[in-house]
Amino acid sequence: MNSPNRSFYDDEEDDQGEVFLDDSDIIHEVAVDEEDLPDADDEDDDTDDSMHIFTGHTSELYSVACSPADPLLVATGGGDDKGFLWKIGIGDWASELKGHKESVSSLVFSPDEGIEWVRWHPKGHLVLAGSEDKSVWMWNADKGVYLNSFAGHEASVTCGDFTPDGKTICTGSDDASLRIWNPKSGENIHVVKGHPYHTDGLTCLALSSDSTLAITGSKDNSVHIVNITTGRVVSSLVSHSDSVECVGLAPSSPWAATGGLDQKLIIWDLQHSLPRASCEHKDGVTCLAWLGASRYVATGCVDGKVRLWDCLSGDCVRIFSGHTDAIQSLSVSAHQDYLVSGSSDGTARVFEIAEFK
Repeated sequence: MNSPNRSFYDDEEDDQGEVFLDDSDIIHEVAVDEEDLPDADDEDDDTDDSMHIFTGHTSELYSVACSPADPLLVATGGGDDKGFLWKIGIGDWASELKGHKESVSSLVFSPDEGIEWVRWHPKGHLVLAGSEDKSVWMWNADKGVYLNSFAGHEASVTCGDFTPDGKTICTGSDDASLRIWNPKSGENIHVVKGHPYHTDGLTCLALSSDSTLAITGSKDNSVHIVNITTGRVVSSLVSHSDSVECVGLAPSSPWAATGGLDQKLIIWDLQHSLPRASCEHKDGVTCLAWLGASRYVATGCVDGKVRLWDCLSGDCVRIFSGHTDAIQSLSVSAHQDYLVSGSSDGTARVFEIAEFK
């Protein structure tokens, strides 16, 4: 007697051994586009590797920043014209940085070292916020106190940062300019614009550890290095074929990383202004972050994935899933235990990265 779980075809196969098909057995052919087939290494879209999700925004997130002084404190800015401060692992606790009239496109904390000209603020708790309203505001994050604003850009402010010594602020804009400011007085020290600089809007910047150089990327595919003291372009990194969306300087070596919509992460040898490795992605690279002084670089992509790369071998060592839309910004927590990502899906997610220190 046949087992109830066996079919007529099972018995037929037992009798005939292996069964082979030929052209006469084909009933109908269906054309399939190879691009519609899933890749063998694609992860389940329902996978969520995050250990915390912040859902305070009502629109897409443009920027995330981790405090260098508090390993749990994070700032986020988004298309809902809001900036929030919240803590990793503590629900949706948040305070709001109020004042901007349009999207908050750039957020960064001051360096962990004390800034002498603001003697009463806790270390590392100043926040610099840039907006699509063309303005840059500075806050004391703990007290929610507005300190200063910086006006002069003629289009959206897309990026900004304090120099590591806290004595200067640099901001980039869609007006294709880099502005260098005195953070105490609000004075504009230099405006870097025109030949031989970028011809289209700036998308990103990073500052050298000795507070002397700014490296900037642009929609025009170019990367330039600027002397902050003189305001002059001193070098260029030429390799990308589409908009350069992100740039970062390695904390412990003379390397830089750049990412662009040409689906590449490029690791650069700054001493020779030459690429030393190229990490290919399946989609555009929108943001990056060095994992402290380690050999690893994180990238955020248009496909909603966060990837970790070994910059020595050029290999992808980990993929984090969870977001359902493009990643817009990445930041690493003070002790390099967490990687925080902000996305067009309206959430910020936290991933554990302690094993990659």
